[in-house]
Amino acid sequence: MATDGPEMSRSHTELLARIHASPAEIDAAAWDALLAMQASPSPFMRHAYLAALHDSASATGASGWTPRFFTLWQGETLMAACPLYLKDHSYGEYVFDWAWANAYHEHGLDYYPKALVAVPFTPVPGSRLLARDPASRALLVHALVAWCGEQKLSSLHLLFGADEDIAACAEAGLMLRHTVQFHWLNQKWTDFDAFLASLSHDKRKKIRQERRKVHDADVKFRWARGSDITAQDWAFFYRCYARTYREHGNPPYLTPDFFRQMARTMPEAWLLFIAEREGRPIASSLIALSLDGAEHGAPEVAYGRYWGAMERVDCLHFEACFYQPLQWCIEHGVQRFEGGAQGEHKMARALMPVRTTSAHWLAHPAFADAVERFLEREGAGIDNYLGHLDERSPFKKA
Repeated sequence: MATDGPEMSRSHTELLARIHASPAEIDAAAWDALLAMQASPSPFMRHAYLAALHDSASATGASGWTPRFFTLWQGETLMAACPLYLKDHSYGEYVFDWAWANAYHEHGLDYYPKALVAVPFTPVPGSRLLARDPASRALLVHALVAWCGEQKLSSLHLLFGADEDIAACAEAGLMLRHTVQFHWLNQKWTDFDAFLASLSHDKRKKIRQERRKVHDADVKFRWARGSDITAQDWAFFYRCYARTYREHGNPPYLTPDFFRQMARTMPEAWLLFIAEREGRPIASSLIALSLDGAEHGAPEVAYGRYWGAMERVDCLHFEACFYQPLQWCIEHGVQRFEGGAQGEHKMARALMPVRTTSAHWLAHPAFADAVERFLEREGAGIDNYLGHLDERSPFKKA
């Protein structure tokens, strides 16, 4: 049930803060309309996506993600909003703060629960603080910090924020932390061979060798998009997805019902590749698409999400997760492919390093000072790391 928070001054008007225990308490059309106003919207911030995480029991209190969504209202107008979760662990975040939690524990202090502004299990940069204007965004940050203080939470973390979010957080005094991802940018190549021609000889040769291994294993790919992905396709994909997690000794984060809801409420956001051999499916990879065009139009961004295989074929992972999606992006005019968190090996496939940023507030002054000093050292290391990576560009020298 939604609860009202304090009123806040905004240019002689008052904004009312509301805290929601479920995304279902927020009007979907109002949320999505606010999202559409942002500079960096993504399908993962759509109301249907967040609701599916909750309704499918993938991200709820039982799994350590207790929702406390924030909204700011001016009368009946939604002025600002963000997803917020109370966390009693740090799994599924991809900005790692285990050392901070351990330091708290060693000093007899509780790090959990903490507050997290993020999309569960989704390390994709984009808008987190949805707002109609900078003033509303700034008030939203102040409301979040004030509420965390009132609730005596150890900390507040905003992960993979857009530039406007990070600027608002920095202005409010939050500490910034940088990480590195790898993204592919389309240089208007006419086909995959033209893309390969832009790479250095050794990288081009390596990709051709890897693709040949999959081809020689008699593996063929097909793809389906949106409503053309059948229930049978989704079921096979989930078997692959779950197997990948279990091979690493973990249960899958997302339940089968989450993907069933995605197929029903956001089909246009998904592209599925299925590898087949001798007429039977053996592997699949799921790609998300930005929702800036019609269902069968050209999205601006594709996001690598999940993959799995039922049989082992040499280099099948690279084909399913990189080469097939990149070929599809070239053929369909997609401008960017985001490869997800970490992974220097992605540079060999022409995904280049990109800085991503999160923002952090810690209630304990001494720990905040210690973390700030740590982040200064870590930030310098990230700068050096990016410089080192730039020297290893896979593209031909100009």
